[in-house]
Amino acid sequence: MVRWFHRDISGLEAESLLKSRGINGSFLARPSRKNQGDFSLSVRVGEAVTHIRIQNTGDFYDLYGGEKFATLSELVDYYTAENGILQDKDGTTIELKYPLNCSDPTTERWYHGHLSGSNAEKLLWERDEPGTFLVRQSLSKPGDFVLSVLTEEKTKASSGGRRVSHIKIMCQNDRYTVGGTEMFDSLTDLVEHYKRKGIEELSGTWVYLKQPYYSTRVNAADIDSRVRLLDQTAEGENQGEGDKKSKAGFWEEFDALQKQETKVKKSREEGMRPENKSKNRYKNILPFDETRVILQSRDPNIIGSDYINGNYVKNKLQEPGDQKVYIATQGCLATTVNDFWQMVWQERTRVIVMTTREVEKGRNKCVPYWPELNEFKEVGPYMVQCVDERDAIDYKIRILDIFPMNQSDSRRTIWHYQYLSWPDHGVPQEPGGVLSFLGQVNSKQLDFPNAGPMVIHCSAGIGRTGTIVVIDMIIETIDSKGLDCEIDIQKSIQMVREQRSGMVQTEAQYKFIYLAVSQYIEASKASMVASKGAETEYGNLQLKHPVASRKVSRNKEQEVYENISKAKKDVKKQKSEEKKSGSVRKR
Repeated sequence: MVRWFHRDISGLEAESLLKSRGINGSFLARPSRKNQGDFSLSVRVGEAVTHIRIQNTGDFYDLYGGEKFATLSELVDYYTAENGILQDKDGTTIELKYPLNCSDPTTERWYHGHLSGSNAEKLLWERDEPGTFLVRQSLSKPGDFVLSVLTEEKTKASSGGRRVSHIKIMCQNDRYTVGGTEMFDSLTDLVEHYKRKGIEELSGTWVYLKQPYYSTRVNAADIDSRVRLLDQTAEGENQGEGDKKSKAGFWEEFDALQKQETKVKKSREEGMRPENKSKNRYKNILPFDETRVILQSRDPNIIGSDYINGNYVKNKLQEPGDQKVYIATQGCLATTVNDFWQMVWQERTRVIVMTTREVEKGRNKCVPYWPELNEFKEVGPYMVQCVDERDAIDYKIRILDIFPMNQSDSRRTIWHYQYLSWPDHGVPQEPGGVLSFLGQVNSKQLDFPNAGPMVIHCSAGIGRTGTIVVIDMIIETIDSKGLDCEIDIQKSIQMVREQRSGMVQTEAQYKFIYLAVSQYIEASKASMVASKGAETEYGNLQLKHPVASRKVSRNKEQEVYENISKAKKDVKKQKSEEKKSGSVRKR
């Protein structure tokens, strides 16, 4: 990602950044101060930082006279993909894993950061409204930008789409220009000026900026400012129909998501079979065939015997080997309890997450598919026993044993977490309880290294279920990549909706995801500050895995979100005691 390019920092500043915010494998690129026109690649290697010179000959970029590249981006992409091996002077292997991002030059939502010209064109063609524009980083010249605008003019290409004009924005002495004498102090000033005036291309054609194409990606550490921005109300663009006032932000992003969903056309034939209709809680909420859970060991001569209303959902925005898999399913009907337990057994599931009460506002949301405490329940070829129940602030935990009826010694323990504080037709007032709940759920999942997917359900298996899945996916990304990673909530929802229809149902749920991720990050930042300078269980993971990390929360009764203030006090107390005993170690 080109956001790893830091235009105005020195080697010492790069070291400070990488030591305070990076982990082993974090890196950034910057202009060389010693050799004008060259660049330096600064990389965190263990606790140290090494600097590698990148040569810019005017014809190509290279390292040490090695592989040659047309652009700085291509060079970095090559080594981050592990095509080439970098070594320090002493032979230590240098890994480029985690880009340490610089701040965006603007908080405007029409700024898309690292976006290629071809991808910008795809976005603008999809919108198909002449005058739609966005600003992105220049991939060929780091530090400069490109204004991409959809024009009225049709292209001569066979696609027949409208032409996209890519206008260079040069950054000179911290001021911006598209050429000529007019210079601007910020990208916002430049865009606002040309929205009023238009831009004349070299060919003499005029390009007009009418409506922005907003980006939904955000640097995780900056999500709080994005939430504040999305909360604002804005004046709609004048599009010839008079001034329109509309809610900006959350409603706007969610509305765009809803429009995109109409384009997802996937087969749901199994759920529509006459034999399976009675197995669906809601007749129109059906699983996609391509991702549906197929029940094994069923009689192939009985049509529909392998059907359950559930889908595998994985985080496809992560690397293939790191993609966490969930099963999203509906709440059980009396007729599907046996199927549910068949799925739990065959998938080697050890954790079930239920985000609804059995009955809400007089409506049945899910039949109790578990037995009462110390009792047994026969579910097809299996027996389920409830061996324990525990009450927490917002949820109930049931410890269940399942075993085949003819093999009582083949028991598996299933942890059943039922969240009780999610209001029907709404969202919790604040996300702390859900975050704490998720911390406990994931802590338990880690206790079973060979477990299959976590099963998550509400009533329909799409609204609350989708909200929980997306929050968990994004937190997982932050835990693995750190607070400098980029996240895209809208894109994440779009991705899970391609695996199970309708995931995340309302604007309120959409906003709740933002608020939950924001609170998680704020808790992580606070705990990182609290842990600095002390060799405690909190400090041990202050960089790659913040205190809010699930690995730290393992075997704790309350997650870090409720314990930040306690963590600070504990750290202070320990530092004071260590100082007295002279046991403080230098880091």
